[in-house]
Amino acid sequence: MTFLAGAPAATLILAAMLLASLAGLYAMPVLIERSLFRPHWLVPRREYATLVTSGFMHADLQHLLFNAFTFFAFAFQLEPAMGTPRFVALYAAGLLASDALTYVRHRGNPGYQSLGASGAISAVLFASIVYFPNSAIYTFPIPFPIPAPLFAVAYLIYCQWAARQAQGRINHDAHFGGAVAGLVFVALTDAPAWGRAWHAVFG
Repeated sequence: MTFLAGAPAATLILAAMLLASLAGLYAMPVLIERSLFRPHWLVPRREYATLVTSGFMHADLQHLLFNAFTFFAFAFQLEPAMGTPRFVALYAAGLLASDALTYVRHRGNPGYQSLGASGAISAVLFASIVYFPNSAIYTFPIPFPIPAPLFAVAYLIYCQWAARQAQGRINHDAHFGGAVAGLVFVALTDAPAWGRAWHAVFG
């Protein structure tokens, strides 16, 4: 399998995300209920597993497809560039950073609960832009390629707007934390990549 050979971690993460989310949405709704990240109850009820499981479940099909497309568009070129161990560490850092930000913002709200891989995927997206600053992405229905940095900015703007709407179980707050985590992770583990990106963009 080409994907598995070139990007084994990305392949397995995407497969796990799709299988777990589809199972929760259409076969076993209890999986979603048990995976909800509830910051207020994290410590009192020892729901520590949800720090990870919430990152593989999604609130609805649109949420899943949006995240899966973004992950697919960037992860499969990023993993070979940075190596599988660092790619896995990046994904974990993005997920945990977004959990931390969500915990800080919502730990006082007993009713808050969220799902989604958005934080980890934001980390992948922004790390990929550092490694491939001149890349572009095609997305329906826009008939021309969107520069990756522009896509990333639009992604964050949308996420901040959606977070203000505060609807559903989608953790829009996680996007910003994940994005910062991705940028910082590359700076700490491969500082020359930042220099190459700066040179590619600004000459």
